[in-house]
Amino acid sequence: MWNLSEWCAAFVGAVFIFSSTQKLIDRRSWIAQATQLGVSRSIASIIAPLEGLVGVVLVAQIWPIVALVASLTLLVAFTLLLVSLLARGLRPPCACFGAARKRPISWWTVARNVVFIAINLVALLGA
Repeated sequence: MWNLSEWCAAFVGAVFIFSSTQKLIDRRSWIAQATQLGVSRSIASIIAPLEGLVGVVLVAQIWPIVALVASLTLLVAFTLLLVSLLARGLRPPCACFGAARKRPISWWTVARNVVFIAINLVALLGA
């Protein structure tokens, strides 16, 4: 039976797997949209596979501390990028879950990420 930490890790892992899958479905469009967020093409090209790898490792409970630190690092980096854009008054489309999402970023996007960060921290603290 999994404990709270393992459930939280699996939840974050599932979010990463979903995000990765959505980005890989239309990789070219997603990379174009990610560049509107200010992400370089070379970085954008590795984000989806990296998210998928981290997600699978989290769900499988392999190297949980390493995977949780990696997912936390990604979530914080994504959130800082969003805050930076919003602070400058920029609201490009959110490429967070692939190019199919056309809504512009907002403070709600940041709030959602903060919830993911909190869940990730619960998992990390209990690991």
